[in-house]
Amino acid sequence: MNKQINLFTQPEYSTETVIHAFESGQLFMNGLLKYFDIFLDPLPNAINAFLTAEQKNPACSHDDFSDFNELMDWNMALAEKNIRSGFDEFNKYSSSRLQGWTKAWMDYVEGNHEGFRTFFQEEASTMRHMATSIDKAISEIEDHFGLKLSDSGCYKKVAETQRFDLYQVIPNLPGVTVRECGKPVLLIPPYVLGPNILAFLPNEGRSYAHSFANKGIPTYIRVVKNINDHPSVQTMTGEDDVLDTKYFCEFLMNKHGKQISLNGYCQGGFMAMTGMLTGELDDVVDTLITCVAPLDGTRSPGLTTFLNSLPSRYRSLDYATKILENGNSVIDGKLMGWVFKLKNMERESPLSNMMSDMKMIQGRPNDHKPVPKIAAAINRWICGDRTDLPLDISKMSFASYTIPIDREGNLPFRLFGKKLNLKHIEKKGINFQICYAEKDDLVEKSAALAPLDFIKAEITSFPKGHGAIATSWSKPDSPYPLDGEFNGARGPVKFHLDIEEKIETEMNKNAA
Repeated sequence: MNKQINLFTQPEYSTETVIHAFESGQLFMNGLLKYFDIFLDPLPNAINAFLTAEQKNPACSHDDFSDFNELMDWNMALAEKNIRSGFDEFNKYSSSRLQGWTKAWMDYVEGNHEGFRTFFQEEASTMRHMATSIDKAISEIEDHFGLKLSDSGCYKKVAETQRFDLYQVIPNLPGVTVRECGKPVLLIPPYVLGPNILAFLPNEGRSYAHSFANKGIPTYIRVVKNINDHPSVQTMTGEDDVLDTKYFCEFLMNKHGKQISLNGYCQGGFMAMTGMLTGELDDVVDTLITCVAPLDGTRSPGLTTFLNSLPSRYRSLDYATKILENGNSVIDGKLMGWVFKLKNMERESPLSNMMSDMKMIQGRPNDHKPVPKIAAAINRWICGDRTDLPLDISKMSFASYTIPIDREGNLPFRLFGKKLNLKHIEKKGINFQICYAEKDDLVEKSAALAPLDFIKAEITSFPKGHGAIATSWSKPDSPYPLDGEFNGARGPVKFHLDIEEKIETEMNKNAA
C-alpha cells in the first residue's frame, strides 16, 4: 500500500509547523510592505513637484498629450523592470532554500517529522530576525556613525560663513598630535549625501577624514549649514561656494603657513575642481584631489542613458523642485536620491532590497549574531543622509550631466562671468590627483577621468564601488591603503604627504 501522507498525523509537530509556516509568511508580507513603503516615500514629493511644474505651462496641445503618453509608457517600463528584477532575486533566494525544503519534505515522508518542523521553525526565526535586527542595528549604529560635530574632543569648529561651518578633525589615535606647521587639507563633502560618508565609522578605523588626521596632517572639513534653517544656503550660487572656500583656505593658510590641498569627494570633487578653474583659489591652493567625482557627467553612461530615456520635456530640474514657505526654491533631496534608485532598478526594487538583506542575515537567527556594523552604517547613510539642495548648485551639476566639456576643455557653464577651462590647472602648476573606483556604477571611470583628455593628472584606481574608498580602504590595514602605495599608485593621503615633503625639501634648499 502507498503510504498516506497526512500533515496532521503528528499533532505535536504539525500544529507547530503550521504556526511557524503561517508566521514566516505573514512576516514576509509585512516586511515586503515595509520595503515598498520606504521605496515609495518620495512619491508624494514627486507628484507635488510634477503638478507645480505643469502649472507653469497650463496650455495644452497635441504635443503635450504625446509627451504625457510617452511618460506613462516610460513609467510602465520602469514598473515592469521593478517587478521582473524583484522576482528574479526572489527566485534566486527561493532556489537557495529549495534544497532544505526538499530534504525536510523527504524526511517527513520517511517519518522524520522533526526535520520538517525544524525547517519551518528556522524560516520563522529568520523572518523574525529580519523584522527586528536591521532596524535595531541601524538605531544602535547611530552613536558610532559619521561626524559627531558636537563632540569637541573629536571636532573643533574654527570658522564659518553664512553658508558653511569649518571644522578641524582631531586625531583619534593615541599619541598622534597635529603638526601645526604641516600642510593642511580641506575636505569638500558632497551636497547630496552629506559629510558623514567621510567619517563613516571612526572608532572602527573606517574614516576618510581620520586617515589624514591620524597622520598628524592639519585636517579640516567644510560642512554646509542646515538648508531648512538658513536662507543663505537655499539661495547659494556657485560663486558663493567658491568664495566661501577661498575664505576658509585663506584662514588655514594664515594659520599653518602653507598652501592648501583641496580634496573633494563625489560631488564635492566636482565643486572643488570648478572652484580651481575660476582662478579665485590660485594663491591659496596648490594641490587638488578628487575622489569618485563626476567631472563630466555626460560620460557616465548609466545615468545619462537613464535621463535620455525620459521624454525631453521632462528632463528639467523643475520636476524636482519644491518651493519653501519663504518662497525660495530648492531641489528636493529625496527625489534626487530616488533618481539613482530608479536608474538602478535591477538592484534597488523593494523586493530586490529585501532579498539582499535576507541574504545578509541568513544563518544568523539561531545564535542571534548582530548585523555587521558596516552593513548597518551603510543602511544608515543611504536612508538617513538625504538633504535638499540649493537650486543654483544643482543647475551646475545638471549641466554637467547634460552638456559635455567642449573641445577646448571648457565646462558647460560659467562662474564670475568667466569660462572655466581645465587647462588652467596645468597652467598654474597645480598638483592634481584623480581617484576612482573600478566598479563604481554611480560615477563611472569615464566620468571621473574626463580631464585627462585635456591635462595630465596622477591616477589612482581603487577596487569595489562608489563608497569603498571611504568605507573600506580607509582602514589602516587595508590592502589598498590611503596612506600607502599599491599597484604602482599612491593613495590620496600618501599623495598629500609626498607633496608636503617635496615642498619642505625645496624650502630647505632655498634657505641653505
